[in-house]
Amino acid sequence: MAPDTIVLVHGFWVTPRSWENWITHYESKGLRVIAPGYPGFEVEVESLNADDTPILDLTVPKIIAHYEEVIRGLDAPPIIIGHSAGGAFTQILLDHGLGAAGVAMNSAPTEGVRVVPLSQVKSTFPVLKSPANRHKAVPLTFEQWQYAFTNTFTEEDGRALYERYAIPANGGILWGSVLANFQPGHQDTWVDYHNDARAPLLFVSGSEDHIMPPAVQESNLRHYKSATVTERREYQGYAHLLPAQKGWEQIADEVLDWALRHAR
Repeated sequence: MAPDTIVLVHGFWVTPRSWENWITHYESKGLRVIAPGYPGFEVEVESLNADDTPILDLTVPKIIAHYEEVIRGLDAPPIIIGHSAGGAFTQILLDHGLGAAGVAMNSAPTEGVRVVPLSQVKSTFPVLKSPANRHKAVPLTFEQWQYAFTNTFTEEDGRALYERYAIPANGGILWGSVLANFQPGHQDTWVDYHNDARAPLLFVSGSEDHIMPPAVQESNLRHYKSATVTERREYQGYAHLLPAQKGWEQIADEVLDWALRHAR
């Protein structure tokens, strides 16, 4: 029986609100859609901008444990679709034996992926410019958001999405992902690239993504040596905030079709 539930995993600098169009779109197809926030993200964007304490309290293990609890409580394995950091979390959840299939969209890298394009450096510089940010929740200015998330959008559309979606990000987690490749032992974003029991995984890249360019997903894909299906698609003209860019409906339908065809 094909999966009838989709779990959507958001990334940093946004909340589950960033999936609002996809939730409505998939529900209109008769699917059950769950878009959990990170622990403490039960409040809205405006509340998190007013009080960033829940953001400061985050760790990757807490986030993964929260999603695992949600998914293990379902009657059957869902399709897991994650965006940006949520793409890395999707990879981790699949590696932990969860999900019937997974889609990692404009995904952040898991441990061992060392490709760092210049546009990624510029996009994450607001956080990584100072080690002191490891203990802060770091917001993006609109100009930084426009470069990192909505560089192919009009300024008007980019600003509207900034005001509706943007929140600060946990500097400690971002710094940790950078340092993961230089510290001994498995870090928070480690996955077993040889795990043959993992559910099928599709990487989706936007060709114009500045913060997680296609080279990141391409390198991430090459790290996988398992026998299970692992593929990548690239969509021309799409920025990092691909789920909100004009034409997103086609991508939503195509990744769903892929996941349903490959689901275990």
